[in-house]
Amino acid sequence: MFLEPHFSGQRSGWIEVICGSMFSGKTEELIRRLKRARIAGQKVEIFKPKIDTRYGESKVVSHDSNSLLATPISDTSKLLGVSEDVTVVGLDEAQFFEDAVVDHVIELANRGKRIVIAGLDMDFRGKPFGPICQLLAVAEYITKVHAICSHCGALATHSYRKTQSQDTVVLGETDLYEARCRRCYGMGNILDLK
Repeated sequence: MFLEPHFSGQRSGWIEVICGSMFSGKTEELIRRLKRARIAGQKVEIFKPKIDTRYGESKVVSHDSNSLLATPISDTSKLLGVSEDVTVVGLDEAQFFEDAVVDHVIELANRGKRIVIAGLDMDFRGKPFGPICQLLAVAEYITKVHAICSHCGALATHSYRKTQSQDTVVLGETDLYEARCRRCYGMGNILDLK
């Protein structure tokens, strides 16, 4: 369980990254942390990639249907315009943002903001996804969450795509993806035939 660092008004910011495979609870944990910040009386601003319209244009939604209003953006330089009174900035689906997001969140953290980021650490090929590696490198706090393998019940670390598309970005849910452990992921479509 993640316990937020003590924040008593000091002017120091930090970056938190929540990563893992699909269906591992990344967005759920992001929402939990942002709700706690609001309960503590902190002003929170939430952003999501404009291309992620799976649950609507202006909401961050977990697979358990918990949600928060969010601002969709296609250019993370918009983050730099966040109001001075905002103390916590949330980013969901960070793998879809451009590489410049790394510099932008560093700048916000240097301004004293707490940045909470959720995103896939690997794409369907099992390769690092978008700017997540660089975000992990600059984060003070990292939480790796796991799903449960849909075939054997072990901890799942991979997002297995059930279609033939080779495009890196294909938006979908359980219709297109399933969580798999390393072993079952490596077995590929052999498991689909059973």
